[in-house]
Amino acid sequence: MMDLEWGQILPNLPYIMQGMLLTLEITLTAVIFGIIWGTLLAIMRLSSIKVLHWFALCYVNIFRSIPLMMVLLWFCLLVPQLLEKILNLSSTTNMPLVSALIAFSLFEAAYYSEIIRAGIQSVSKGQVSASLALGMTKGQALRMVILPQAFRIMTPLLLTQGIILFQDTTLIYTLQLADFFYRAVKIVGNRDGLVVEMILFTGAVYFVICFTVSRLVNYFKKG
Repeated sequence: MMDLEWGQILPNLPYIMQGMLLTLEITLTAVIFGIIWGTLLAIMRLSSIKVLHWFALCYVNIFRSIPLMMVLLWFCLLVPQLLEKILNLSSTTNMPLVSALIAFSLFEAAYYSEIIRAGIQSVSKGQVSASLALGMTKGQALRMVILPQAFRIMTPLLLTQGIILFQDTTLIYTLQLADFFYRAVKIVGNRDGLVVEMILFTGAVYFVICFTVSRLVNYFKKG
């Protein structure tokens, strides 16, 4: 029977938990920009302007049809030079991190847009008519009446997608970015012969965090 050396985790814990900062940075950045871009995509999907509608439709279908790993590899291996030129980044910039942030944000936006579109459509059309009758423009009605209600309805689904995103950040392990999982398994695990212990430990940490947030989701659902 395999003897697990759990006592070796504690001395390495400060170093490992530093990687959690990178994991959270990627998660929060992708959530924020994903929701912003996803909201715009959802509005374009619902627009009567065909160019905008078809652009958003193609965008969502393309990103939802490609595995996240392929998107990450495409951004990190094929377009770093393009990103450097467009964003005017210096040579000292951590390009794998920048590429991962952009890839996650653009990828998640496709999923957030579908959630947000469904939320917008769930708001009663009578409220739109009432807003227009009060003298609001369609843009004002969308911004001041529809979106606030839609986001309240969508909160549980947005949080759930955030949990999925948090779990997916482990994929940057393959890009050699020193996130929580990479530090624990690849660096500490391989260095000290604690691969099994570190895999079990990181799994437990991810479970606790995701389970806690899922309880929060259930709270919003009941509310």
